[in-house]
Amino acid sequence: MGSVAFPINDLTGYFSGEWQLAREIVDVDGAAMGSASGRASFTPEDGVLVYHESGELQLGAHRGPFVRTLHYRPAGGSRAAVHFDHGGFFHDVDLATGEWTADHPCAADWYRGAYRVLDDRRWEQEWVVTGPAKDHVITSRFTRADP
Repeated sequence: MGSVAFPINDLTGYFSGEWQLAREIVDVDGAAMGSASGRASFTPEDGVLVYHESGELQLGAHRGPFVRTLHYRPAGGSRAAVHFDHGGFFHDVDLATGEWTADHPCAADWYRGAYRVLDDRRWEQEWVVTGPAKDHVITSRFTRADP
């Protein structure tokens, strides 16, 4: 992730709406493991910004649909607490500088995430996953979908 980050002071305003999603999954040595493409949306609902993504995933020999929902709970301005759709806490995010690093332990694995806002139409998220069962990097690129 290069270039200067784009500060956000209204997380809900920035994220709200439709995004095109392109994701790549590589192993620790950078060898391709898979990719995904689809759409993501952030929809304000009862004080929560509901993130929903769907599309097609190709991982090794597997090819099929994927779907995921997260709840971004705004905490003022550039900040939110991100929760899984089952309610469990995932991580905090604060994009006041346009960048944020978050950690999430998951059983014996460790997820280290990085957000980077590139401009008013593009942002990226990268998760480095390490542990006994996992050792890979997931990079997601989001581009504002035209209305």
